[in-house]
Amino acid sequence: MTTQRPVSRAQRLNQITHEPHSKLDALVKAHAPFETPASFARFVVAQYLFQSELVALYNDAELSALIPDLPARCRAEAAKADLADLDTAVPAPVAGAVKNPTQAEALGWLFVSEGSKLGAAFLIKRAVGLGLSETFGARHLAEPAGGRAEGWKTFTRTLDGLAFTEQQEAEADKGALDAFNRFTVLLGHAYEAELA
Repeated sequence: MTTQRPVSRAQRLNQITHEPHSKLDALVKAHAPFETPASFARFVVAQYLFQSELVALYNDAELSALIPDLPARCRAEAAKADLADLDTAVPAPVAGAVKNPTQAEALGWLFVSEGSKLGAAFLIKRAVGLGLSETFGARHLAEPAGGRAEGWKTFTRTLDGLAFTEQQEAEADKGALDAFNRFTVLLGHAYEAELA
């Protein structure tokens, strides 16, 4: 009996994060971010908190050497502008942000952040129903320059092409799992917190 191995690192990361990803999707649906502008604002708070924690990774010189357009891929400023559009205060940081991850671990975090841009294609359509758009209130869900699919393919091609040791593979796995867990924490915080 042979077990079929995933053909790429990105596919493996997709497989190991399937469960936390499904749980997070269910949690997002439970909070109904597209029912009212106020509920959507809380969703944007979570997005901003998550993206702002990753700014250092998106601007890391070593990671940018691997992925030249990495700084431009960061959505923290877009989410911050969305908060302003939605008359929502920029939230204070929440304890527990990722600190000094290894390069492989950082790539696991970025894998989750970049992958979420694919799902954003569906979310932006729902946001339009609230009178929002890629230029007002839902900028962080906007299609990246060059397109969602192309941006993802470029990222995963680079990720899959790196030579990793067994330990680095484990670190990448940890980063991806930690990223899903962290967003789940931040989403809970955003919906529980008193918003200004």
